[in-house]
Amino acid sequence: MIGFWVLAIALIGTAVFTITARKPVYSVVGLLGNFVALAIMYLTLQAEFLAVIQIVVYSGAILILFVFVIALLSSGTKAFDVGPDRAPAVVVPAAILGLVALGTIVFTIVRSPLAMPAGPNANLGATGTANAFGSVNDFGVALFTKNLLPFEITALILMVAVIGVVLLAGDDTPPMHRKPKARESNAPREPIAR
Repeated sequence: MIGFWVLAIALIGTAVFTITARKPVYSVVGLLGNFVALAIMYLTLQAEFLAVIQIVVYSGAILILFVFVIALLSSGTKAFDVGPDRAPAVVVPAAILGLVALGTIVFTIVRSPLAMPAGPNANLGATGTANAFGSVNDFGVALFTKNLLPFEITALILMVAVIGVVLLAGDDTPPMHRKPKARESNAPREPIAR
């Protein structure tokens, strides 16, 4: 139970940090922390497949998409100042945080029962078996039958967001008013498309 409360506080804290951070890159780091805490929450529910998918899909793919969007939005700004090297100052807090996280995980594993109690509606079993909570079979059935429309709508919204960012980050000058760029060589080039 203590592990649940620690993860719940971490989820809420990282979510609040994500929406209150002043810089977009910090928001992405907060969202990464939120995704990792959610994956650990899935592990405590014995849903290993969902935890791995949470890390691979969201932390691996969606966050990289957000980083590319941030990079496209800041492409017209001046170069960033390098600033002082702050990496040595991060080592000690990162080590302490890692040890606290490891201790919390070990404490949660030691204190948790080996098997969850089965209620009248509980559908428990080994994670890889069919019709068990968190199994690949149940996840696929839920995603591609009952939740297919929200899944497709989410994919469409992400695609529209990326296209919108590319359009917003593009050149503001209308095509008819652009000055032709100087050619680097005098050889004529073939048109790609008309």
